[in-house]
Amino acid sequence: MRDALQQIRTALLEADVNFQVVKKFIADVQEAALGEKVLDSIHPGQQIVKIVHDELVKVMGEKNAPLAKASKPPTIIMLVGLQGQGKTTSAGKLAVHLKKAGQKTLLVGADVYRPAAIRQLEIVAQQAGAEMFSLGEHADPVETCLMALGEAGLRGCDTIVLDTAGRLHVDEEMMLEARQIADQLNPHEILFVANAMTGQDAVNSARQFHEALPLSGVILTQMDGDARGGAAISLIEVTGCPVKFVGVGEKLDALEPFHPERMANQILGMGDIVSLVEKAQQVVDRDSAENLQKKMRRGDWDLEDFLGHMRQVRKMGNISDMLQKIPGMSKMMPQGMDMAEDELKYTEAIILSMTLKERRNPNLINGSRRRRIADGSGTNVQDVNALLKEFQKMKVMMKQMMKGGKGKGKRRGGMAPGGMFPPMPPGF
Repeated sequence: MRDALQQIRTALLEADVNFQVVKKFIADVQEAALGEKVLDSIHPGQQIVKIVHDELVKVMGEKNAPLAKASKPPTIIMLVGLQGQGKTTSAGKLAVHLKKAGQKTLLVGADVYRPAAIRQLEIVAQQAGAEMFSLGEHADPVETCLMALGEAGLRGCDTIVLDTAGRLHVDEEMMLEARQIADQLNPHEILFVANAMTGQDAVNSARQFHEALPLSGVILTQMDGDARGGAAISLIEVTGCPVKFVGVGEKLDALEPFHPERMANQILGMGDIVSLVEKAQQVVDRDSAENLQKKMRRGDWDLEDFLGHMRQVRKMGNISDMLQKIPGMSKMMPQGMDMAEDELKYTEAIILSMTLKERRNPNLINGSRRRRIADGSGTNVQDVNALLKEFQKMKVMMKQMMKGGKGKGKRRGGMAPGGMFPPMPPGF
């Protein structure tokens, strides 16, 4: 048990959980483990991991905490945090998230200090399909927020998102302004926006904001990076507020509700298959997937089918990010996996340089056609040859897999540009 707890302690510290939080957490785990019956079929260390997992879920709130909603519109959401943590982008992401739920959002530019902050919010609002309101760069932020209430009613907006000013460091002037906005508008949500990559700096600033404002939740940005989510535990412990959303990419649709169980899996290195499957369900066309599956079973799918499949996979996001969600996969894949995105672009360019007849019947592609395709795609004949060879091997392999057969050969690790075929989305 001692060895297992030491491993858990190390995992939490590596995930950037605050040292004091780790110390308290390990003590809670030890208490929970006392008197726990060890099952014969499970190694004691594995059972400790299960206890730790359950305790992590418990600490992080057990289930997703939804946004508060006003009984009478508009719902007011105030975003606070230090400069550069992603408040403005998070405002746009919230607007996209709410738009999916049928709500119309008004983004309010209350940051009159940072150069071009209001212009940035205007661009974000346009991209998000949201309304935008500001009184300009020299206006009073409190007055701007108060005027936005009337504007929301006139424009029929269900939700107001206040993009308040940040600073490089917490100062009393900023806090006073934030308190005035909160006192005057009485927002339904005051969300602290923090970059997961900043680790303990985020925890320290969260503590100061929590002392000055009645925070109701947290948005963690840049959760698509190397951070494994330990900041979530620390922020919840310090503020007593739930993490409501995590930003998992730069695009405005890259905002996901925070799920404690999934984050516990991520912190302990167990992956996040559920998020991967959900993303696949959103972007993969089921009819196309089923049709391709039938063709694969028969062994008569072609490069046109493969091009469509590849585009479906790319909609799911960065390949290396997808693999990070699969338990143990990140340790198995070489660092060169980051090049997969470039290789997919080469693959697409080569296939698009073919005629429709060539895509549907690669056997037509003779020497002169291969030279033409190479010239058209900015590659060379060897790259085209490698792609065609790998595709034929893949057809045989997939047909055997679909029929439950076992392939006789193993795929080579090194492939020419275009040879890194994307994985099948969940459901194939």
